[in-house]
Amino acid sequence: MSFELHLQKLPISMTVYITLPLVPPLAKGFKRTGLHVGLFIPTPSLALSVNMDFCKNATERPEPLKAEVKGNIPSWLRGTLLRNGPGIFSVGDTSYDHWFDGMSIMHSFSFKDGEVTHRSRFLRSDTYKANMESNRIVVSEMGTMAYPDPSKNFIVKAITFLNHTVPDFTDNGASNFIKYGQDYFATSETNYIRKIDPVTLETQDKVDYMKFVPVNLATSHPHYDKEGNAYNMGTCIAEKGKTKYLLFKVPAVSQKDKKVPALKNAEVICSVPCRSLLTPSYYHSFGMTENYFVFIEQPFKLDILKMATAYMRGVNWASCLKFCPEENTLIHLIDRKTGKAVETKYYTEAMVVYHHVNAFEVDGCVIFDVIAYKDNGLYDMFYVRNLKETPGSRNENYSKPSYKRFALPVQGAAIGENLVKVTCTTATAVKEKEGKLICRAEVLCGGIDLPRMNYDFNTKRHRFVYGNCVEESALSKEIMKFDTESKQMLTWSEDNCWPSEAVFVPRPDGESEDDGVVLSSVINTNPGQLNFILVLDGRTLKEVARGYVNTELHKDMHGFFIPQGN
Repeated sequence: MSFELHLQKLPISMTVYITLPLVPPLAKGFKRTGLHVGLFIPTPSLALSVNMDFCKNATERPEPLKAEVKGNIPSWLRGTLLRNGPGIFSVGDTSYDHWFDGMSIMHSFSFKDGEVTHRSRFLRSDTYKANMESNRIVVSEMGTMAYPDPSKNFIVKAITFLNHTVPDFTDNGASNFIKYGQDYFATSETNYIRKIDPVTLETQDKVDYMKFVPVNLATSHPHYDKEGNAYNMGTCIAEKGKTKYLLFKVPAVSQKDKKVPALKNAEVICSVPCRSLLTPSYYHSFGMTENYFVFIEQPFKLDILKMATAYMRGVNWASCLKFCPEENTLIHLIDRKTGKAVETKYYTEAMVVYHHVNAFEVDGCVIFDVIAYKDNGLYDMFYVRNLKETPGSRNENYSKPSYKRFALPVQGAAIGENLVKVTCTTATAVKEKEGKLICRAEVLCGGIDLPRMNYDFNTKRHRFVYGNCVEESALSKEIMKFDTESKQMLTWSEDNCWPSEAVFVPRPDGESEDDGVVLSSVINTNPGQLNFILVLDGRTLKEVARGYVNTELHKDMHGFFIPQGN
């Protein structure tokens, strides 16, 4: 993190800058660690060099900045695209070991009347405040264990040890945004979320799921219905000797109850027992149809006992995640009306799924699409030491994902028979023995992740999926549109440009599923060129417009589009 003082009106457009390696000036107790003076000739860009550094500390810009628009942004596009991801990777002399652990920086792009404005702000979480006040990382994250300053006394060290034995997790919500009722929250996957102002990006209340539903972990990918109700999943660890997965509903807030937090009315819909008491499955998302929830209990597990002793053993919590390829994957189908799992047990081969695409029902079958990896190597790709290799280049340990479609027949039949009779997939489900079905997926394509679609088609049969091409690396250089029927693919890319997750925004009263635009923030590493927000036509994936922003953009995770007036 650095502070720059610019002295203008110098000859030949030169600027003297003074860089003080400090913590951000808003933090308390910051210390000056050095003074550097230099001279540079400014270009019209704040873009990074071609040698991308994804782990460089970000600089926030909380005041609105008008973008220079090239092309024509549709007049109907009104609203705000929020983006979230890690932005601070080192504090003082300490650094995070994993990219996912970095402290959150939020970006917003507001569209109105063919114009777009940008702003960015760090999430002022308790984690952020504690780290900045200490001028070192003092709150542990999944891939980085924080240890106290060696000069601290025994009592401080003892308290730190206890906090890691029964962890009080971080509130560094750097993964996504969630809407509960009328409120928006920055979220990761712990029991803490942070309310934010979606206009100014200011940090507001800290909210603990545990006060409303008994979950120690929760996903950052909920589902929403047309009434505005939200549905999410969380893991309850070893409560009364049981570990279970909870599906819960957060009702939409009525106009009369705006002052009442939506989570106060949260209700548990279903409880699914964990296959193993002390090794619950890791999951990042789940599926939902009009009548069912789809939950994948995969053999990618978190060892609770190892997690409790990780600090003492000098390892991070991520090392307590284990993929067990010799085990199968159990797929749970849960009735939304009764809150009970169907009696049939669905099994498939070992896989690791982070993102569901969609789920729908056809002729007595639940069809669901996921992005599946053959192992857990994706997480390891984002250790800082691995990111220092040439970004976007192929890694020998990289496991390219597959877009898979599964079919779960609700009705039973004879042993040995394929129960999938629908024509929209070649996936199979064969009855092996009473109550057990072995499912084989249809692979629709490969090398895609961060899937998004027209959310108006969520729980319905969809055709088009937008995402990032990850053929060679998890760091994508290309946006794609995939047609699940024709299997054709359209792509957008530009030399030395790094697009974020592609977010589809439907045109009001659109004529087709893909009638709308695709939004992506793009880091432009071409020397002398600006970063930009990209607007693509949802049908052709051709560029409609871009808005150049004379500020930093950052590699991020997920985004949320808020239509104007919502």
